[in-house]
Amino acid sequence: MRKPLNQIGETEMEILNIIWELGEGSVSDVRDRMLEYRDVAYTTVMTILKNLADKGYLRYEERGRSYIYSPALKPEEVRSGLLGNLLEKVFKGSPKELVQALVQNENLSDADRTEIRKMIEEMGDE
Repeated sequence: MRKPLNQIGETEMEILNIIWELGEGSVSDVRDRMLEYRDVAYTTVMTILKNLADKGYLRYEERGRSYIYSPALKPEEVRSGLLGNLLEKVFKGSPKELVQALVQNENLSDADRTEIRKMIEEMGDE
């Protein structure tokens, strides 16, 4: 059985998404991307990147005077692990409860509901 992923905070997830988009990047690369929509300190980004590497989400290598961070896991692996944690902690291990909460969400469009129904029907065909 695969080791469960460590918890990840909102800003950690934001930075992880940036690294996935960039493919790899330095502290400055990530901070520059974040500065496009919010202010963030260089040291904050540096600390979070290090924490993500310590948790196993990122790897890094030294290039000159900089550390370059890259994904250690694919987005699908992280989503699966986080969803598994959510399923256990919030929905007591019940996939039915998770799906029910999702489809009853007021923010879900009719098109999204239709797509979800189609996906479930296709699963039954397998």
